[in-house]
Amino acid sequence: MIYTVTLNPSLDYIVSVNGFALGKTNRTAAEQMLPGGKGINVSTVLQNLGFETTALGFTAGFVGEEIERRLKEMGLTCDFIRIEGGCSRINVKLKDHDGTEINGMGPVIEKEKLEELQKKLDQLQEGDVLVLAGSIPETMPKTVYREILARLDQKGVLAVVDATGQLLLQVLEYRPFLIKPNNHELGDLFGVELKERREVVPYAKKLQEQGARNVLVSMAGQGAVLVTEDGQVLELAAPKGTLVNAVGAGDSMVAGFLAGWLERKDYAHAFKMGISAGSASAFSELLATKQEILTVYDSLKEMEIG
Repeated sequence: MIYTVTLNPSLDYIVSVNGFALGKTNRTAAEQMLPGGKGINVSTVLQNLGFETTALGFTAGFVGEEIERRLKEMGLTCDFIRIEGGCSRINVKLKDHDGTEINGMGPVIEKEKLEELQKKLDQLQEGDVLVLAGSIPETMPKTVYREILARLDQKGVLAVVDATGQLLLQVLEYRPFLIKPNNHELGDLFGVELKERREVVPYAKKLQEQGARNVLVSMAGQGAVLVTEDGQVLELAAPKGTLVNAVGAGDSMVAGFLAGWLERKDYAHAFKMGISAGSASAFSELLATKQEILTVYDSLKEMEIG
């Protein structure tokens, strides 16, 4: 079974505003409301590709109820822990201003509730897949991902971590199966600027030296790089297409890679599926469907993996 953890899920209010102006009343030209959070996005794309997952995390208040309602309506299996106080986040994303968003805080997660999640995760068995993705609430200890993997150490669970900074570095000693920084996040870890695919390779290998088994580096329009535990360095340019919505593209890449790996246990196929899923979501209004992903995958047959 594949389990995804979203510690601070949200309801994403995605809006288009023509001629947005500060200090004035702005009215939406188009709007969407979707359950959000990196782990939830991974679950959604995996389901689109035919893989069953269980989404874990915390929800609170009427927003949390709506997140769960929408996810179940989409057919996802959820096992969220309800928080009595506070409210899950509403994140406002301005679609026409790339990267501009206002993210809510989310509820306070008490130590007892975090232990309740840990006990759920203690049930994972050899061969299960665990995806830890995204930021954590401010009230939660910065070591939470590390503590989760420490309790699962030696159980044979395939761990995937999509996080930044210390959240990521602290888990490396537990040899996660896959980590997925983008080139900016990778550069920040080492105090360098990385613009070209070849430039990320030595730094990806440094993370391997610290424990990561496979390092997948997304680079938006520059494509992606995969450094594998069996010594391969795979590179691909970005597929051609029109950017429609970058939200969830990185999470889609994680989902595509996992789907490809579970299908064939082949890194080249997993890498192509990752790029295909990430690109297909970027080219789509919503997270990519299976057909959209496979269409991009077919286009990669003409491209050579470096």
